[in-house]
Amino acid sequence: MAEQTAAIDAAHPPEVILGTLNPILRRALRTSLGGRIKEFMLVNFTGRKSGRRFSVPVSAHLLDGNLYVVLEAQWKYNFRDGADAEVYHLGKRATMHGQLITDAPAGVDVVTRLAQGYGAKRAQRTMGMKFRDNVLPSVADWEDAVPRLKIAAIKLTPKA
Repeated sequence: MAEQTAAIDAAHPPEVILGTLNPILRRALRTSLGGRIKEFMLVNFTGRKSGRRFSVPVSAHLLDGNLYVVLEAQWKYNFRDGADAEVYHLGKRATMHGQLITDAPAGVDVVTRLAQGYGAKRAQRTMGMKFRDNVLPSVADWEDAVPRLKIAAIKLTPKA
């Protein structure tokens, strides 16, 4: 097995597991059972170009009283200019406004602070990352990883 050289790499569950787990999470997060699934939320949104509706279960990240999605997936660009989303979290439904954080230092700050708050083990699991030697990355490590892996954060705020 090749040794990990970068301090941070993407590490997602195999597609077969996601293909099984995501439909279950989509259903469960819309019910009162979703109140017991604290680490996840369901984000429903409309594609900016396609107009298609998407329903994506993601890890829920709370920082400074705001919900965030941390991801590398291409669907993040639907929130580049801001977009509304229906969010199911903690058994509740809310209409929220999502804004893709495009300022690199601000994005690095979000992921660094989240990881520090979680600790190395939980951060890797909830952020879909693998840290070299299972050690919490430095700010410089995140500054390298954010553009290399195209990591981004979407800030979700209640819609006024």
